[in-house]
Amino acid sequence: VSPGCRAAPGRFAYKLLHDLFANYSSALRPVEDTDRALNVTLKVTLAQIIDMDERNQVLTSYLWVRQTWLDAHLTWDKDEYGGIDSIRIPSSYVWRPDIILYNNADEHFGGSMETNVVLRSDGHITWDSPAITKSSCKVDVSYFPFDGQQCRLTFGSWTHNGNQIDLRNQLDSGDLTDFVENVEWEVLGMPATRNVITYGCCSEPYPDVTYTLLLRRRASFYIFNLLLPCIMVSFLAPLGFYLPADSGEKVSLGVTVLLALTVFQLLVAESMPPSESVPLIGKYYIATMTMITASTALTIFIMNVHHCGPGARPVPPWARRLILHHLARLCCVYEVGESCKSPQRAPGGRAAPGDAGAAGDSPGEGQGGAEVRGCPWDHCLCHHDALLSNVGYIAGCFRRHRANQRRTGEWKKVAKVMDRFFMWVFFLMVFLMSVLVLGNAA
Repeated sequence: VSPGCRAAPGRFAYKLLHDLFANYSSALRPVEDTDRALNVTLKVTLAQIIDMDERNQVLTSYLWVRQTWLDAHLTWDKDEYGGIDSIRIPSSYVWRPDIILYNNADEHFGGSMETNVVLRSDGHITWDSPAITKSSCKVDVSYFPFDGQQCRLTFGSWTHNGNQIDLRNQLDSGDLTDFVENVEWEVLGMPATRNVITYGCCSEPYPDVTYTLLLRRRASFYIFNLLLPCIMVSFLAPLGFYLPADSGEKVSLGVTVLLALTVFQLLVAESMPPSESVPLIGKYYIATMTMITASTALTIFIMNVHHCGPGARPVPPWARRLILHHLARLCCVYEVGESCKSPQRAPGGRAAPGDAGAAGDSPGEGQGGAEVRGCPWDHCLCHHDALLSNVGYIAGCFRRHRANQRRTGEWKKVAKVMDRFFMWVFFLMVFLMSVLVLGNAA
């Protein structure tokens, strides 16, 4: 083949371009009959989800938008131009439909990228243009982090009504063959619907094509970083009832757990939109914080019961019957915890006679004086009365001391039984709340 033959298609292409656009204007709608509508076919390919801003309710996505229409003024006989069936020219050369994204949320309201169009000999024009769009999306975070979202992308002509441009979707759904998987969101589908709406400003119908992007959040990140730590901290809170009351750490444990949950709650609130809809994990945090606040208040009350001094009233009969008998058996609290049952009773019992003997030394000393005064010890009853009064005083002190110890021990046992009872109650509450959260998530 000679070089001249190889250059022939190039000359035909220049001639074709000159002939086509000699008397062409891209400002007018390319139809032979101005009363007829121009059919425009739309196809959207989702390439990537760049960002989902839940707080501002904006979806940023990367789309490939394909528009196809028939230009009646740009047709030619391919045999006259060396068999050229199609050419690629800048899109600014031809008329383009003003198809835009209705729910655009970008501050710089721009259209598609200025790419070439494919012009065929029968007048059909295909315009493929990539676009990074920011669309408004109503975000419902009621079941966060197990939520799903439906974001709509509505495309339509801004100035041409349905009598001028008939917009239709090429496929029943968006094209997802080239979609790049997102680490946070899983795409379930992208169905497309054609709507014809009559707006309040105009009496003419305006067709549009709406693509509904069905998204489901990948919850693994939030489960391991927000939900599981909260559940573990929640199960740690009832153990504050198991701590001994003399340790001094019962209230501090509850306050520490409450502060930890407050930090988690703030982390969730930073990423959620300030709406009336409280997310599921937020409800779990609030319920857990309320439970921990109640447990801390009960701990303070039980510690007050535990540290009842000797001057406290005796345990009421109903409390002794309900708490010391029934609840103690139910909570498996068998030990009394009374110090009065320790071996200190035996030395105390042995000390009494010694004390009595020591107390009797004083009368014994007075025996000599009595004998000097002529009053024999065997016949003087006044010394026996003094000895008996001293022994009675010592025995009364021991009885009062044992009664105080018994009363204090009963109150300590009441506090211990209440601690164990509320520990199991709050364990059950934490378990039920965790099951409810996971059940609602499912």
